[in-house]
Amino acid sequence: MTESSKLAVVIAAGGTAGHVRPALAIAEALRERGASVTFAGSPDRAESQLVPDAGFELDTFAISGLPRRPSLALARALWQAVKAPFACRAILRRRRPDVVLGGGGYVAGPMVLAARLSGIPAALTEADAHLGLANRLAAPFASKLFLAYEIPGHAGSKVEVVGRPIPIAHLGADRDEARARFGLGSDEPVVAVFGGLAGATTLNEMAVSAWAEDGPTVLHVSGERDYAALAPRVRRPGYVLMAQTDRFGDVLAAADVAVSRAGGTVWELAAAGTPSILVPYPHATADHQTLNARHFERGGGAIVVPNAEVEMVPALVEELLADRGRLAAMRGAMLAMARVDAADRIAEGVIALVRR
Repeated sequence: MTESSKLAVVIAAGGTAGHVRPALAIAEALRERGASVTFAGSPDRAESQLVPDAGFELDTFAISGLPRRPSLALARALWQAVKAPFACRAILRRRRPDVVLGGGGYVAGPMVLAARLSGIPAALTEADAHLGLANRLAAPFASKLFLAYEIPGHAGSKVEVVGRPIPIAHLGADRDEARARFGLGSDEPVVAVFGGLAGATTLNEMAVSAWAEDGPTVLHVSGERDYAALAPRVRRPGYVLMAQTDRFGDVLAAADVAVSRAGGTVWELAAAGTPSILVPYPHATADHQTLNARHFERGGGAIVVPNAEVEMVPALVEELLADRGRLAAMRGAMLAMARVDAADRIAEGVIALVRR
């Protein structure tokens, strides 16, 4: 383990839980190595709750995504983008970090630029199979780029493919204990359904329409947005519906097959060895969820179903649950693709930047 007791790190990550949770996993790995870690991000997005809840300090500044069409919102976002590097330099002067990590979202770009202008080494992480706009703009100012997937056009000594960091709490759950926690039998077939922190309405409707009254045992994490409308429609004890859970690792361990979107959660599915039916969100930037999903389909651990064909999912679930050999092969394929050491590798790489 690398000793870095005097190392100070600022991580800029935000916008969505998909950016913040991997960054928190890296922060934990850095803290295990003796580093002092603080975060920077927006005052009104996912990081404003998730970061303090995880026990890290958060410095905030105003930044937002750029609307695609000319509008007052675009003018406001551009003005925020101009001011953001100055706000980030003020944070850096106050925190005096040895190194900066851009962990995804629009907050990362101005912080990495501010680090470059301040003579502080910086790195970036990309959790999807497509380099987002913020990272494309920030990459020239970073000394290291950590990718979850190989991305065409991005290679060389500056680039390292490491997978996506996974929260420690989501790793290593025991199947029988997980099932007992949710009141499920040890031998019954279980399908898990989920779609990110907010949930996925298409998947929520598909699951409740197909299985609310009959079918396999279902473990369904719907997200807060749709929960109140879904709950009255579930009419049997074999359908466990939750708005959220802080035991997501147990959800993955309990499932024989999962139905999910294809954001960063795919790496958690792989780490758990959960055979998956992935329904990419059709409006993701550059269709990156389809790119993510195809990676795991090519490896044999997942089946990709387009959002427009979601009605195929119940029959696919039935087919998979009836074929234990195929499930076992998919489970092995997911485990083979897992990169459970991603947070550790990024932490070590960040520390190495200081020692150049």
